[in-house]
Amino acid sequence: MATLAAPTLLTLRAFRDAQTRIRGVAARTPLVRLFVPGFEDAEVYVKAEGLQPIGSFKLRGACNKIAQLTPEQRSHGVITYSSGNHAQGVAYAARAVGAKAVIVMPRNAPEVKKRATAALGAEIVEVGPASSDRKSKAEELEAKFGYVMIPPYDDEQIIAGQGTCGLEILEDLPDCDLVLSPVSGGGLLSGIATAIRLTRPATRVVGVEPELAADARESFRSGTLVSWPSEKTARTLCDGLRTQSLGERNFAHIRAYVDDIVTVAESEIRSAMRTLLYAARLTPEPSGAAAAAGLLFHRAELLPFRKAVIVMSGGNVEPEVLASVLAENAAP
Repeated sequence: MATLAAPTLLTLRAFRDAQTRIRGVAARTPLVRLFVPGFEDAEVYVKAEGLQPIGSFKLRGACNKIAQLTPEQRSHGVITYSSGNHAQGVAYAARAVGAKAVIVMPRNAPEVKKRATAALGAEIVEVGPASSDRKSKAEELEAKFGYVMIPPYDDEQIIAGQGTCGLEILEDLPDCDLVLSPVSGGGLLSGIATAIRLTRPATRVVGVEPELAADARESFRSGTLVSWPSEKTARTLCDGLRTQSLGERNFAHIRAYVDDIVTVAESEIRSAMRTLLYAARLTPEPSGAAAAAGLLFHRAELLPFRKAVIVMSGGNVEPEVLASVLAENAAP
């Protein structure tokens, strides 16, 4: 039986080209200084991707991919599968080029993300909660109607687009020595890690994911790509981090450029949400607070560092979830 060739790793040129391509559509988000007790000997910054036009980093990759479609491909329309943020990214980027967008979403996706996707003009098709459910349905519709697939993470152009976030971090803070990014399918972590390590090899990049959906850490530490069942990953509050497995291309880049992956508890994520709101005046969704939870509660696993950046990947939080988190009495 023939073996599949290992994915080709991206070069720095791919990220530089993506940066030029998405300019004017995706925003250049700021680094916001985070002052919290216990970190007086270090500088901590938040890469505020919740300030993107769609409230999430996902616009970067979607824009980079869709911007390269030919007029004929755009005329067929695009399709993707997503729990919400990539859905909005594809819908936004497709609208910018005048293409139809069809999004396959899980029925349990946050209503705030469903409404935002529909408001951008996308057609929504709902399926079951498993990430495999929405992928198979999207592939079925792609074959039936001739749509162009815009994968949520396992794609070179998606990785390159997400990695522009890493380029911006180094441009704004050239001597940062630690960057933490949430990880699910791996698009953001693989892109950021590759872009950063190709630009500044001394900077360490660490992924963060919920303990209840820790397939990426298991894959990273075992060296073998593993998948968790949807009933396990669905337990976490972080709807954007419930993907059952890393993508193959993402895993290859993560193995090459990521230093480690740490996991965080649900209570730590909720506490980190409060910290970002109270200390930085940023409103994260649960997934967007995972990296902050990694730094705040797992500092010993991350030392040494002097200038750290935590990527707040998104801010599309349901009002009920935010109210629940803020009502808790635990200290931020």
